[in-house]
Amino acid sequence: MNVQTIVGLEIHVQLATRTKLFCGCKLGFGDPPNSNVCPVCLGLPGTLPVMNRTAYEYAVRTALALHCQIARFTKWDRKGYYYPDLPKNYQISQYDLPLSFDGHLEIPLEDGSAKTIRILRAHLEEDAGKNLHEGLDHSRVDLNRTGTPLLEIVTQPDLSDPAECRILAEQLQRLVQYLGVSEANMQEGHMRFEPNINLHITDDDGAEYRTPICEVKNLNSFRALERSVAYEQWRQKQQWQRDHAYTQENHGKQNRGWNDDRGETVFQRAKEEAHDYRYFPEPDLVPIEMDDAWLAEIQASVCELPLARQRRFIEHYGLSAYDAGVLTAARSTAEFFDEAVAARGPAKRVANLITQQGLKIANERGCAVGQIGISAARIGQLAQLIEDGTINASAAAAVFDTMLTDQRDPETIAREHRLIQQSDAAALAVVLAEVLAAHPQAVADVKAGGKKTKKARGFLLGQVMQKTGGQANPQIVNTLLDESLQ
Repeated sequence: MNVQTIVGLEIHVQLATRTKLFCGCKLGFGDPPNSNVCPVCLGLPGTLPVMNRTAYEYAVRTALALHCQIARFTKWDRKGYYYPDLPKNYQISQYDLPLSFDGHLEIPLEDGSAKTIRILRAHLEEDAGKNLHEGLDHSRVDLNRTGTPLLEIVTQPDLSDPAECRILAEQLQRLVQYLGVSEANMQEGHMRFEPNINLHITDDDGAEYRTPICEVKNLNSFRALERSVAYEQWRQKQQWQRDHAYTQENHGKQNRGWNDDRGETVFQRAKEEAHDYRYFPEPDLVPIEMDDAWLAEIQASVCELPLARQRRFIEHYGLSAYDAGVLTAARSTAEFFDEAVAARGPAKRVANLITQQGLKIANERGCAVGQIGISAARIGQLAQLIEDGTINASAAAAVFDTMLTDQRDPETIAREHRLIQQSDAAALAVVLAEVLAAHPQAVADVKAGGKKTKKARGFLLGQVMQKTGGQANPQIVNTLLDESLQ
């Protein structure tokens, strides 16, 4: 039989506004329960919501980066359902007129190819609160999160395996961080994933079956997303093999939860359809009309996107795919690299300095690479010193460490610490002649061309470096050694 996995993904992204979507309460993670609430987000009678303009602009900025069509007219809708952490008993969302639709996002696959995932829609809605159960003999409700602006991104069912789901989620996290619309901190719940999974099965006789679509709710890590999709692949196939009547027509859709400890999904309830939510237009909020000037203003705030920047680094600067990926993982790092290259730093040398030293120090300090104490211009200067042979790579590492606390230019630091390479060929030839005269056996071993050649050559080079205090330019010494041995 042929089994095809079909996955559509819903992603909820918390937008990085200072206040909630429809009131002035602040957004703060870890604050005391129910400390950031007001009559509006508590749903008290007689209160009226007011839209957060920044949240809407962030949503449109993201939609533009996802190549979506932007609705010039959209409205708000009430989505009615009851949960203890939903004070109004309805959620203000968007139903039939979302703010954006018909987009796409290209993702890089593990085999080096790329795949385009279609975006069905991206719309704004408010978040619910949080029910607290763990370690208690009763449940508590924290409404601090109620009214948080969420951007819901819904893909078409274009994903076909667990790895693709993880890659798409990772690319979306990088995208919203680049755009500055969300911190996308997984530990603080800024992104949640809900894959909708089913199988299309064709048996040996050509009969086609479609298993029930199962939505796994509220996943908060890439690992959980990938594992839950893999588990559902296995579970649905096993269940269909036991019972060929396990199909969408017979069982409908369902919601499932993810148990990370056991590595399995568990049934929660049958999935609601649109009519179950009793959608109707929100009477307390006016529709939104997007004019050309407002749209152009938001469009101007969309930066170079991460995948496009990664390709530019590879094609324009000749970087490896790995280095380009590391440098574009965070927007601040990519911009720091561009700035260093603009300061006439050779691109590959700059990349090595940032990836091998700068990012290591930044990670240890928990800051961006531009905040470690060395400007991009000085990184460019140091890279140029390596490129033109003024200092070697090991000397550059020592200069880099000194530059963290010494604001002088790197060449001055290198000279003070006697790290400048000696590149005077005539002077080095004199030193080399002395070394060759003092070690005739090593010279003979090199000329013999046997097993000892490499070791003997390295010995002679080491003697030259020792006599020059490690300052001899090894490339020039190697050239002179070749000429002398001929």
